[in-house]
Amino acid sequence: MNFTIEQLDTDADSGVIQAHWRVTKTSGDNTAESYGSCDFFPDSTAEDYIAFDSLTEANVIDWVRNKLDLTDVESHLDLDLAQQASQTPNLPW
Repeated sequence: MNFTIEQLDTDADSGVIQAHWRVTKTSGDNTAESYGSCDFFPDSTAEDYIAFDSLTEANVIDWVRNKLDLTDVESHLDLDLAQQASQTPNLPW
C-alpha cells in the first residue's frame, strides 16, 4: 500500500487538525485506491509535537496509519483489485 497526503488543514497556530490521504495498491495492470481524512488534536506543549514547518509527509503518513485499521483498508483494496481482475470487457469488439 502506498500512502500520500493530499492536503493538510491547520488551526490558528498551524497545528494539523486534519490530514486528507490517499492510498493505492497495484496488482498487475490494476490499481485500487481509497481516499479519506483523519482528524487530529494538536497540542503544542506535548513532547512529541512537531511544528508545521518541520513536518514531513512521512510524519503525517505515520499519524494517518496509526489512526486507521490498516487490515480493513487493505482488505477493501484487495477486494477492489480482485473485482477488477475478474471483469471481462463489456464491449463485443
